[in-house]
Amino acid sequence: MTLAPHEQLPDHDRPPDPGPVAARIRLARTTPPWWFALPALLLFAFVVLVPSARGVYYAFTDWDGLDPHFSFVGLGNFSDMFRDTDAMQAVWHTLLIAVSITVIQNAVGLGLALGVNTAIKSRNLLRVFLFAPAVITPIVTAYLWRNLLGPEGAVNSLLGAVGLGSWQQDWLGSPRLALWAVAGVIVWQFAGYSMVIFLAGLQSVPKEVHEAAAIDGAGPIRRFWSVTRPLLAPAFTINLMLSIIGGIKLFDQVYALTGGGPGHATDTLSTLIYKDAFTLGEFGYSIALAVVLTIIVAVFSTGQYLVLSRNERATS
Repeated sequence: MTLAPHEQLPDHDRPPDPGPVAARIRLARTTPPWWFALPALLLFAFVVLVPSARGVYYAFTDWDGLDPHFSFVGLGNFSDMFRDTDAMQAVWHTLLIAVSITVIQNAVGLGLALGVNTAIKSRNLLRVFLFAPAVITPIVTAYLWRNLLGPEGAVNSLLGAVGLGSWQQDWLGSPRLALWAVAGVIVWQFAGYSMVIFLAGLQSVPKEVHEAAAIDGAGPIRRFWSVTRPLLAPAFTINLMLSIIGGIKLFDQVYALTGGGPGHATDTLSTLIYKDAFTLGEFGYSIALAVVLTIIVAVFSTGQYLVLSRNERATS
C-alpha cells in the first residue's frame, strides 16, 4: 500500500495527547490549594501587618498614647531625633554593643567548640555546663549579675580576697565601664549558644580531610585555617546573623542591669524607646525611634547575609 506524502501510519507507541483539560487537572492535583494558608495569612496580617502599618503612621504624629486627638507632624519626630543628643548616643551605644557582642561572643564560642570537640572523657559534661547559661531567662541572668557586679558584690569581694583590691570597681555605676559590663554579661550567657552551632559544624567536617592534611604536613593552626574554617562557613553565617540582630534589639538585660544608666551611659535604642513611650508619654517620637531601629536591623542583617552568603558560596 502506498501512502500519500501527507499521510502517516498511526504511532501506537506514542501516548495520546492528554489535551489542555487533563493538563489542568494534573496541575491542580500536584499544586496545594493556596487557600489553606489563608487563615494563617489573615491572622498574621491582623496581628503583625496592620499594627505595624498603624505604628508607622503614628511615627509621623505627636500622639501621646492616650489622647484620641493628635496632629500630623510629618518628619518632625525624625528631625527631632537627629537633634537629640540622647538619641544619637543611644544609636552609637546600640551599634557599639552589637558589634562588640558579635565579635567577642563568636570568638569565645568558637574557642569553646574547638575545646569540647575533642576526645576528652568529660566533653559531654562540659558541653552541658557551658550551654546551661543560654537556657536561663535573660532577666534572671541580669538580676543575678547585677548583684555580682555591685559595689559589695561577689566580683569585688573575690578581687579583694586575691589581693587585687585596686581592681575593685563600681562596674555598673561607672559611665566608663557600665556598657562593657553589660556586654560581658551577654557574652557570658550566649557564648555557649554560639558554641553549640559551631560544634555542630565541626562535627560535620569529615575526619578523612583532617587526616589527609596532617599527612601532608599541615600543623593544627594550618589545618584549622585551611580546612576547618572554610567548612564552618554556614555556622559562621548563622551565628553572626543571630548575634548582630540580637545585639541591635537588646533591651531586657540592659534595662534590668542598669536601666540605661548611669545617666544615659548604657541607653540603647530599645531602652530609649521604652522610656520615651511609657515614662515621658511621647509615643509618636518613640515609634519614630522604633522605625529607625527596624531600618537599622534590616540594613545590617541584609548586608551581613549577602556578604556571608557570598563568602559561603566561594568556600564551598
